[in-house]
Order: sequence, then C-alpha cells, then structure tokens
Amino acid sequence: MEENKENGRDEIYSAKVKAGKRTYFFDVKSTRSNDYYLTITESKKRFKEDGFTYEKHKIFLYKEDFNKFLTALNGSVAHIKDLMPGVDFDQFDREREANHEEVSIDVASNGRESGDTELKWE
Repeated sequence: MEENKENGRDEIYSAKVKAGKRTYFFDVKSTRSNDYYLTITESKKRFKEDGFTYEKHKIFLYKEDFNKFLTALNGSVAHIKDLMPGVDFDQFDREREANHEEVSIDVASNGRESGDTELKWE
C-alpha cells in the first residue's frame, strides 16, 4: 500500500492499457486537500547489457484542463480518422478481443468500479 502513496497523494483509481511494447497508466490521485488530478504515464521496457529497465514519461493533468485536453485529444483522433477513411478502426478492438486482450481497470479504493474506457469528464 505504501507504493500507492506519493507525498500524501493517494491513488484512488487506475487503468492500464497495453499497447505493443508500451504500457499506459491512467491514475486518479487525490491531494491532501481532497482535490483530484490525473497522471498519465507511458512506460517502455528497454533492454540493457545487464538486463532491462523501464523508461517512463509522466503527464500531470489537473481538473481545470480536463475539458481542453479532451477537446484536443478527441479532435486530433477525429482528424487522423478523417485522413484515413479506408481504415476500419474498430478492427483493432475486434483483434484485441480475438486475442483475449483487454484494458485493465483496477479500482484502488473508494469502492468505485467502472468498465467505461471512453475518455470523458463531465
């Protein structure tokens, strides 16, 4: 449980997305003053001479930026889909299901569960 705390910031929800050689973690955390924020971490396994290490990059996203972030993300994804009209993007979900891969949703506390993996804040 100690690893779920970072300077008094409790991790209360976590979702993990495996994407090839990368893994993405979406972690909802709380501050000491009961405010909430999101960290998005990209983790890549890197091989070295004596084994391997994980290279990590982290983004902190605060509530005042949620809507701007989602607008930019959804707009960017929609633009890519417009540039590639012949691609059936749903095929990737079907392939993942056929390989029995899934998005992991782990609830760390507060008894909240959600299977909804769509990015949205209301």
